[in-house]
Amino acid sequence: MTIDTFIDALPKVELHVHLIGSASPATVLELARRHPGGGVPTTEEELLAFYKFRDFPHFAEIYQAINALVREPEDVATLVLGLAADLARQNGRYVELTVTPYAHHVMGMPMREVTEALDLAARRAREEHGVRMAYVFDIPGEYGVEAARVTLEHALGEPPQALVGFGLAGIEQERPKYRDAFRDAFRAATAAGLRSLPHAGEMSGPETIWEVLDHLGAERIGHGIACVKDPRLVAHLRETQIPLEVCPTSNVCTGQVARIEEHPLPRMIEEGLFVTLNSDDPPMFATTLSGEYRVAAEHLGLDRATLATLARNAVEASSMDPAGKKEILDEIDALTAQPSGTAS
Repeated sequence: MTIDTFIDALPKVELHVHLIGSASPATVLELARRHPGGGVPTTEEELLAFYKFRDFPHFAEIYQAINALVREPEDVATLVLGLAADLARQNGRYVELTVTPYAHHVMGMPMREVTEALDLAARRAREEHGVRMAYVFDIPGEYGVEAARVTLEHALGEPPQALVGFGLAGIEQERPKYRDAFRDAFRAATAAGLRSLPHAGEMSGPETIWEVLDHLGAERIGHGIACVKDPRLVAHLRETQIPLEVCPTSNVCTGQVARIEEHPLPRMIEEGLFVTLNSDDPPMFATTLSGEYRVAAEHLGLDRATLATLARNAVEASSMDPAGKKEILDEIDALTAQPSGTAS
C-alpha cells in the first residue's frame, strides 16, 4: 500500500488537541453568526486570513476571540462532537481533549452545565462516531492564581465522568510569577488521582520543562521540543521515557520553528525519546491528525515503521484501560504486518 493509504488505515490516538482550537471553520462561522460583534470574521475567506499568525501572542489573541464565541453549554457539546466526527474520518479511536474551564467561567457558564455538556458529548461521540473521549482540564497560565483556583475547583468539585488529567498551557513566559499557585494546584489535582499533563518547552527553554518535571510531577509533556537544547534534559527524558506530545505544524504556524524541515522531531526520535504525534489546534493550523503523520513522512523523512511506532506510543501514553489499549495496538500490529504492496 502507498504511504498515504497506510496513514489513512493506521488506527490513531490524539493526546494533544484543544477544544476551542478543534473548531472547524464551518463551526466557527456558525458561532460567529450566532454571536455577532466579537470581531471574528463571518466568511470563510476572511476566517482563513484571520488564522495567519504573526507569533504566539498573536495566536493567543485570535484563540481568545474564538473562545469568546463559546457562550452556552450547547456550544461546548457542538465542539466536542465536531472533533469526534473529524477524528472518526481519520480512523481516530480515542482522544484526550484539553478543555479550559476558566474560559467558560469568564463567559458566565456554570460549572455543572459545562460538565453536563461534556458528559453528554462524550456519550454521543462513542455512540455516533465510535470515538472514545477523555478530558484534560488545563489552566491558562497567563491568567494566574484565579485561573488555577477555578480550574482546580471545577476538576475536583464538578468533574466530567471522563476527566483523566490536569494541565497547564498558555504563554509560558508568564508562568514564573504564579509558580507557587500552579504547584499547589497540581499537588491537589494529582492527590485526587488526576494525571499531571502540562505543556512545557513550546515557546520557552528547557527550564520550563524542568519545572514541570521537578515540581508539577509531569507524567506526559505537551510539546517539549525545547528539550533538545539541554543534553542533560535529553538524557533524563530518554532514561525516564516520559512521553512528549509533539505537534510539528503547530510549532511552525506559531513561529516556534522557522520551517517544517527544521523541526526537531527526527532528532528527538534519534535520541531515543518517547514521542507522539498530535494536531494541537488543527483547523487553525490547516492540519489534521492524519495530516501530521503525512508531514512527518513527507517533510521529516519518517518511514512507515517509525510512523507505526509513533501511533503505538500514543496508545501506550494514553489514559485508556489496558483492554482498550490492547485492542488498538493489535490493529496497528496487524496493519504493519501486511506487505507494503497489500491494499488495505
